[in-house]
Amino acid sequence: MHNLRAAMLMVLAMAAFAGEDALLKGLSGHIPTGQLLAVIGFAGMTVFGIWIALGPEGLRLRNLLRPPVALRNLCEGVCAITFVTALATGDLSIASAILQAQPLLMTLGAALFLGEEVGWRRWLSIALGFAGVLLIVRPGTAAFEFSSVLAIIAVITLAVRDLVTRRLPPEVGSGLLSAGAFGSMGIAGLLLMAIGGQEPILPSAGQGALMAATLCFGLLGYITMVIATRIAEISIIAPFRYSRLLFALLLAVAVFGERPDALTLAGAALIAGAGIYSMWREARLRRARLTAA
Repeated sequence: MHNLRAAMLMVLAMAAFAGEDALLKGLSGHIPTGQLLAVIGFAGMTVFGIWIALGPEGLRLRNLLRPPVALRNLCEGVCAITFVTALATGDLSIASAILQAQPLLMTLGAALFLGEEVGWRRWLSIALGFAGVLLIVRPGTAAFEFSSVLAIIAVITLAVRDLVTRRLPPEVGSGLLSAGAFGSMGIAGLLLMAIGGQEPILPSAGQGALMAATLCFGLLGYITMVIATRIAEISIIAPFRYSRLLFALLLAVAVFGERPDALTLAGAALIAGAGIYSMWREARLRRARLTAA
């Protein structure tokens, strides 16, 4: 029952994140991207700050000064700018599909920089996943869009963020990391407004409601994902992360009228299949090592 509940929570989290992406894309046509990031980022930071201040974790702000935490927050800021800009200027379906390459990049980074052993099967899954990304991006062809490059930068920074997170000491709480992530998004939004010369505007009542809904979707996604990872094995729930791609494709077609072509769908399927296999293989090897120990 724990695994079933965790799987349902993970699917709910991915649906919430897909909804957040769709709302950000819709709002970006009316409100400057930097303003969106600043408002939602600082609002989320405030919510998480109150939550951890009132809970057992407490506000240990000095942990934000640790170099790994600062690097993690830098990655969050860069990811926020590049991914939301990719959503604003390109297709939701393409940006979401590229984002699913994150687990494969984490496996590659763990092998190259953390000294983890990666067998030929996972190397093959990484290669297939990258082939899927190339099918979607198609550099050098008429189908290539610069927004795809921004999505690739976003997924690289996400992978670096998660690799750094693996090395954080246990006294750095997940609540503080979540608050820091939203705060980094807010700072990134202010920087984007300053560098890009974006002038803030006063949202209408409807746009303000949609911005509030975007924040709620983001918070719901974070909270349910954290709960899911705490009550079940990662190997059980990790494949359900790819339900985000399904939700994103449905929203892209139904809301924005996108029509992903056959190569885009094939690339997305390659990325998802390779990622699921890589995570399953890693979990199986981890379980075998624990059994042997």
